[in-house]
Amino acid sequence: MSAARHPTNRPWRGARDAAHAWLLVGVAMLAAGVGVVGLLTGAWNAIEHATVNARFSLRPAHQLHNLVVVAIDDRTLESLDRHWPLPRSLDARAIEVLRREQARTIVYDAQSIKLTSEARDPDLYEAVSRARNVVLATTEVGPLADTDVLRGEGSPGRAQVRVGAANFPTNSSGVIQQYPYSVGALHSVAVAAVESATGRAVPSSSFSDGSAWIDFPGPVGTVPSVSFVDLIRGRVPAAQIAGKIVVVGATSAALQDIHATSVTSSTGMSGPEVQAAAIATAMAGNPLREASLWVGLIITLLAGLATPLSCLTMRPARALVMGAGMAAAYAVLAQVAFGQGLILPVSYPLVALAIGTLGALLVSYLAETWERELSDRYGAVLEDTVRERTAELYDTQVELIRRLAQAAELRDDDTGAHIDRVGRLCERVALRVGMAPREAERLRIASTLHDVGKIGVADRVLLKRGELDSEEWDAMMAHTTTGASLLSGSGSPLLQMAEVIARTHHERWDGTGYPEGLKGEQIPLVGRICAICDVFDALASRRSYKDPWAFDRVVREIERKRGSHFDPRVVDAFLKVIDEFRDEAWDAPGEAPPAAAGDRAGMPAAHSEPDVQEGAIAVRAMGTPQGAGRGHRDGRVPR
Repeated sequence: MSAARHPTNRPWRGARDAAHAWLLVGVAMLAAGVGVVGLLTGAWNAIEHATVNARFSLRPAHQLHNLVVVAIDDRTLESLDRHWPLPRSLDARAIEVLRREQARTIVYDAQSIKLTSEARDPDLYEAVSRARNVVLATTEVGPLADTDVLRGEGSPGRAQVRVGAANFPTNSSGVIQQYPYSVGALHSVAVAAVESATGRAVPSSSFSDGSAWIDFPGPVGTVPSVSFVDLIRGRVPAAQIAGKIVVVGATSAALQDIHATSVTSSTGMSGPEVQAAAIATAMAGNPLREASLWVGLIITLLAGLATPLSCLTMRPARALVMGAGMAAAYAVLAQVAFGQGLILPVSYPLVALAIGTLGALLVSYLAETWERELSDRYGAVLEDTVRERTAELYDTQVELIRRLAQAAELRDDDTGAHIDRVGRLCERVALRVGMAPREAERLRIASTLHDVGKIGVADRVLLKRGELDSEEWDAMMAHTTTGASLLSGSGSPLLQMAEVIARTHHERWDGTGYPEGLKGEQIPLVGRICAICDVFDALASRRSYKDPWAFDRVVREIERKRGSHFDPRVVDAFLKVIDEFRDEAWDAPGEAPPAAAGDRAGMPAAHSEPDVQEGAIAVRAMGTPQGAGRGHRDGRVPR
């Protein structure tokens, strides 16, 4: 079938498809561009940082075995009955206990320790000096790394202790996620603690832009801890201290050293626990690393392009499922990578993927809407054209059928009006027995081919004036199967019905018809209807070899054959329509309606005439006395 004739080829389809493709490419570029620009500018870093928090929440916690927190908690403050800050003597006692229990490194994050005029200040200085493995935390750092720690009586250098910056940077949401390598020229507490514990320098190269992601081991309480009051009163087993990095600091919420972190919600995490997590991270060599910028850009670019470009080759619904699947798969991939220490960007690729997916769906929806509108407009014109062409084809088909039928009838000295009348009468009777109007109309046309098989009957038989012998009758009866064979194999419902009629219109209700001797309901309804209409018209019409029978006589003959030759139900329907049909049917030139023979009830019996045989074929022999009894010796029509 050519493209011009295919019903789905629209003249605007090519332009629509091209516009659709360009719009999808535009959406793909927009989605990828938004994601890439957002990543480069950090447009929604707060959301991206929140995805890191979510990844921490999905990762199982792990215990730290080389760290312990000495907590200045609520129980300590209640037991000592002291206000903050604690006396220097208590700080000195804690450091002395930790030295004696062989702590690997002591990180004192309780307060900025300054020597004052207190009487016990020298005790603190001496305790720090004896321990030698102490890191003192401070948040007050001068431009030259100068601090207020241990000023007055001595200095950190003379006491042989380290000082570390306790400051943590926060992200745009005020959450601690990273720790610095140094603040100014002063190393951070974590760096100083690791260098003190290992005796090796922590390389700055492991810090990106001067900071590293804190690899939090878990939520609040993950880091082992003991109470400050238990420590100074000797209630902490030495095994909990020996060989470990000990962080001393305030954990009581009343002391306001609580911070929001990646692993805490509204409760926050105490400063000593944050320091312990940072120290553990530095000790492990900063295992959490962000993927390079180029990796993030490539992932974001591909995410933005994926769904729109997929819509070029697949249906929008499938592309939507694919987009959702890609989002889920990438989220799983990002979590797996996080477990291996790699932080992949999540929000930027997913935003690009979402924009691409929604944009592609919008474009596809608009394209379908546009196509529907154009299709409706074009369809209205096409429908009219198709209706007109269909009508033309139908009229042509009907005309060809009529001419074929007329050609067959003219071989039997018929004017062609017979097939028209038979068709119209068949339609009337069909409607009366309850057939649908469309089927009845189809019967009207198909019935015109009931005798098309006469084309295969030899002229010497078909045009013979005298009586037919047995062999000639066999040839004459073969017109039913010849006609059916001629019409068989068609996909047209009209010709399929015509085939049935050609084969069965000489079957009889009592089973004595031909060619198959069908009986009763075995005979298709269209064949039973055509049988009555064919016989009626053949008897009522003038032929060169006979005069027409009177109308009432023909009707009585059909009534007489009710239940033997004809279907009783069809006969009843025929009798209800025949009166009005008689006056309007014989309108062909040179034809007149059959003469009335008076009142039906008053007419003499017509049994002196031969019984009706088989429509137009048999009736041509009935107009002369020689035709009486035509058939086999028993007087029945041969089968």
